[in-house]
Amino acid sequence: MITGTGTPAPAPLLIACALGIERLALRGGLSGAAGPVTVLRTGMGPQAADRAVTQALADGSVLHDAAVIATGFCAGLAPGMHPGDLVVADETRDSSGHTECVGVELLAKELARAVPRRVIHTGPLIGADHVVRGAERAALHAAGALAADMESAATLRSAVRAGTRPVAAVRVVVDAPEHELVRIGTLRGGISAFRVLRTVLPAFFEWHRSLLLPRR
Repeated sequence: MITGTGTPAPAPLLIACALGIERLALRGGLSGAAGPVTVLRTGMGPQAADRAVTQALADGSVLHDAAVIATGFCAGLAPGMHPGDLVVADETRDSSGHTECVGVELLAKELARAVPRRVIHTGPLIGADHVVRGAERAALHAAGALAADMESAATLRSAVRAGTRPVAAVRVVVDAPEHELVRIGTLRGGISAFRVLRTVLPAFFEWHRSLLLPRR
């Protein structure tokens, strides 16, 4: 896209989340972005995420060349994780394959600056079509995954299928092996995760800004 001055317009940033409560956490603080930003609520589950992201990035849409970040809540799989911890995926996985993430170290660095008192984990994020608990959680961790959610893998796979673009996934742990929640938002862990999710946008914007810099 070319602006009225004849210079290329900054590529958009699409931030995808599944739940209304996640969208609520991300509503504020959109100023300071390096280009246009859209927060897309996809709905729950991999099929909903696939459908919503594919439609948003369709040829001819204003977002067709957008960088994409999948975000929201996740289940931590590793012992010792706590609600409010952050997970920066180096790749997303599911039964359909895996997608490599871009700018992982930068995202982790910027999140550490934005939320200095929170633990940040980096590793594989696995996709599921249901909430994982108990023995299944342990089995997924034994297979190498750090955290699980239902939409990130489908979101990033759909994004790269629609065209070459930077993709990333950042999730906030809402429950963990020693801190399982019955329902998001009803216990302290859910409230903690919500508060952390409200702080992540500056890190996302710095990641996006770095993608717009000329490469040497």
